[in-house]
Amino acid sequence: MTLRADQMRDRRQLFAAPGGQHDRLVRVLSVLLPALIGALLAVMLFAPLSPRGEISFLLDRTKVAMVDDRMRALGALYRGEDDHGRGFSITAGTAVQHSAARQEIAMTDVTARMLLDDGPAIVVAQTGTYDFGRQDITAPGPVNIQTADGWRMITQGAGIDLNHRVMQSHGAVTGRIPTGTFSADHFYANLDTREIRLDGHMRLHMVPGKLNLPGEQPGADRHSKQVHQP
Repeated sequence: MTLRADQMRDRRQLFAAPGGQHDRLVRVLSVLLPALIGALLAVMLFAPLSPRGEISFLLDRTKVAMVDDRMRALGALYRGEDDHGRGFSITAGTAVQHSAARQEIAMTDVTARMLLDDGPAIVVAQTGTYDFGRQDITAPGPVNIQTADGWRMITQGAGIDLNHRVMQSHGAVTGRIPTGTFSADHFYANLDTREIRLDGHMRLHMVPGKLNLPGEQPGADRHSKQVHQP
């Protein structure tokens, strides 16, 4: 045990002797550590000024449609004008263009507003497809239509031509107009001229005093009239 202790003491003395391994290690660290600290300070000082891997660019909206990937937007808004220069707008909760080669945009939570000669008309649908080339909307589900002068219609699916302000239902329709109420299997409506064509199981209920026939005074007392078509 004494011999082993003597050997350990000799090694320690040799390591700590002047000019030994300990002195050489201290000399190397005294040069290397300050150099490392200086390099670290230089990196911290100049790193904020060095170029980063960030890219900035501008999108030309006339060229966005040229990409092949589909485009998705939240809270989309589209604006346009009809053949008479009257404005319309379409808002959607989501809008997806699946391909740049197609001019159709699939939308949800659709609201279309059209400016007519006597006030605005509003069309609301849960889903729809907007063709911005043809300027029309196709809605497969329930569609709610309202105009400023009291028209109210609900139809099961419809096509809306925004240029000509005409609508054609895909299914049954029920509605209310200032002269009464109506229902049918299908309908065609010109929102500008207020012309309605009903087709299939038509029911029309005229309200007294609302419709003035030729030769009658406004507000003439008449009984209500119901028209049924098988």
